[in-house]
Amino acid sequence: MVLGRRNLPNLGLIDRYLARQIAVPLFGSLVLAAMLLVLDKMLRLFQYVVDAGGPVSVVWRMLANLLPEYLSLGIPIGLMLGILLAFRKLALSSELDALRGIGVGYGRLLRVPYMYAVPLLIINLLIVGYLEPYTHYRYKGLQFDLKSGALGAAITVGEFNQLGKRITLRIERSEKKGTQLYGIFVQSDDGKGNSIAATAERGRFLATDDPDKILFRLTKGRLIQDNPKFSTPRTLAFDSYDLPVGLPVIDQFRSRAVGETDELYLHELWRLGYGGGAPTHQQRIAAEAHFNYRMVEIVMMLMLPLLAIALAVPPKRSTSGLGIFVSILIVVAYHKVNQYADAAAARGAINPTLGLWVPLVLLSALIFWMYHILAHRPGGQPIGALEWFFAGLAKRVRGMMPKPRDGPTEAAAEA
Repeated sequence: MVLGRRNLPNLGLIDRYLARQIAVPLFGSLVLAAMLLVLDKMLRLFQYVVDAGGPVSVVWRMLANLLPEYLSLGIPIGLMLGILLAFRKLALSSELDALRGIGVGYGRLLRVPYMYAVPLLIINLLIVGYLEPYTHYRYKGLQFDLKSGALGAAITVGEFNQLGKRITLRIERSEKKGTQLYGIFVQSDDGKGNSIAATAERGRFLATDDPDKILFRLTKGRLIQDNPKFSTPRTLAFDSYDLPVGLPVIDQFRSRAVGETDELYLHELWRLGYGGGAPTHQQRIAAEAHFNYRMVEIVMMLMLPLLAIALAVPPKRSTSGLGIFVSILIVVAYHKVNQYADAAAARGAINPTLGLWVPLVLLSALIFWMYHILAHRPGGQPIGALEWFFAGLAKRVRGMMPKPRDGPTEAAAEA
């Protein structure tokens, strides 16, 4: 019996209930995915910054600039897992069967998932189109500053440190966040035979009016000065001595998007790729490839609610989580295919439109077919064949495992 519109329950209450069921796993999955990606990169960044001799604080700035890139992948995964886990919970508790029994079909239930999908799509469009290119440029800038020394060098206690090419410094102890240094040895030369070696009880760095120089003020120490004109090196005991330290000349980082299509905004990619603004053919096809890559990543988010629902409902009398694994595999594999197609199209190996939009059309057709099987065929299970395959595979694996030996016989026990 099909219920009339007047006999349907309060759909607003159902929508709010479904929205709450989706919200927790959606945002939880989004935060978890971003944290895992950040943690994976954090260890390598710490090692990179330490090897470059930069301050540890720059790690957090580099991670902040990587966060939009991780969110651009974490948002689709979080959206899909949020919808999938919510509908899986409804299916396992038979609430989904009850809703369908009173006339609420999958088409009506899709309204709430798309209420999440459309705003997240707009947010991801802004991230991929504008925020991620800018933060990619800032990340490259921090890498350049580390290599050039613009961020300063970390002074390691108990080790010999090079300040530029002419000064060697060693300290025994550092206090007050590095503003007070104790147990100092410093050696400096000007490259013309003039050299100074000094030890001091303490010291600190002071700024000067010259932006290219700082002063290293030493307190209570001894100094040895050598010069080709001196018959013997001169020694000096001092209460206070100012040693000028010349700062190295630092090159300026390049402008944004110079030779990097990853740093172009979405409208700039369109202008270079399709608006005739590219100065060379290679730049034009690279801009076309990256524009299409960003767009297919965004458009794919419209398919995720259908994919999530198709994989969320397990076969009857089954609690298998295979759909969760398959959904993550599909999204990540599709992302990698797009990255490969983007790189190939940028080289001119394939047409950008065909290489990036054909996989989207094929995957969308597969998703529509899976959703149609679930929503419009009685008893349809789009992942039923996969469930049967993996169940048979698990049965064969268990059959190949050695069986435990029988216990001792009664005669052996009496003996």
